[in-house]
Amino acid sequence: MSAWGALFYGSAVLGFCFALGCSQSAPRPERTGRASPPSAVQPVNREPLAPLPPVGSVDPKRVALGRRLFHEPALSSDGKVACASCHDLATGGDDGRPLPIGSGGKVGTVNALTVYNAALNLAQFWDGRATSLEAQAGAPLTNPNEMATTWPRILAVLNADPGYVAAFTGAFTDGISEKNVRAAIADFERTLITTGSPFDRFLGGDQQALGPEQKKGYETFKSVGCVACHQGANVGGNMYQRFGVLGDYFKDRGNVTEADYGRYNVTKNESDRFVFRVPSLRNVEHTAPYFHDGSAPTLTRAVEVMARYQLGRKLATEQISSIVAFLTSLSGPMTRPGPS
Repeated sequence: MSAWGALFYGSAVLGFCFALGCSQSAPRPERTGRASPPSAVQPVNREPLAPLPPVGSVDPKRVALGRRLFHEPALSSDGKVACASCHDLATGGDDGRPLPIGSGGKVGTVNALTVYNAALNLAQFWDGRATSLEAQAGAPLTNPNEMATTWPRILAVLNADPGYVAAFTGAFTDGISEKNVRAAIADFERTLITTGSPFDRFLGGDQQALGPEQKKGYETFKSVGCVACHQGANVGGNMYQRFGVLGDYFKDRGNVTEADYGRYNVTKNESDRFVFRVPSLRNVEHTAPYFHDGSAPTLTRAVEVMARYQLGRKLATEQISSIVAFLTSLSGPMTRPGPS
């Protein structure tokens, strides 16, 4: 949490959070890349949340190429799965399944995160193993549970297509390469910023942008401690936390898997076991089911579970309903889906 936020809400609130808890240490600054100037993530009107920044400067040729690659099933081993298969831009930037389905019908190990506003996250994936959009963009291509292909095959497919050869030549001085495939997809993803939500208009001074229940929910969101971890422009995405701060979620759920170890799988530090990157709550009404295991089918259930295991309390029905109402105000216009 920012120094201002800690001062305003008091140090006690740092023990709580809404979706995946507050940080075990001071949160890292939001890593925004070219899509968000630093000034865009500062609190507005003394609020711990900020409006989404506008899309930064990106090469339109690279963006157009990245969009096409993002929707290209020929890059997968079976020619049937594209990035967009698990990140549908028309329905929230994810796939609506508890676990994604990749090439050959293989089932993934963690819930697919939305690609919307991913440029604002400190790292990518639930465990934070990718520190840039470029690193993230290439990982699903070779993951055996996702697109299950190889870079030699990808480059061969692209080089055999005159349209791709021309597009890469126009966007990059050195044409088709693994580095440029990653860069094009990453630049396209940098444009997926959902500015213009009702809440952002509210932060900008439009008091009519939110209804009474949404305003009540925002106050509840702050007062019960959700905002300790879900702050900044992305309303999350800028820190790590253990899933189960004030309750043993995994013991109660049972059937613990390697994927449940979260960041531990990256760092091998015991203190990182069951720790995940706190997700953004932008457009969260469109990204059910929730959590890394996809176990919460509705936003109401997600709030209930997080209150139990992160806040250590049972929220009243009215509190949950108002928080859910507030969360719907975080939805902004989504991009037009399709390869071009």
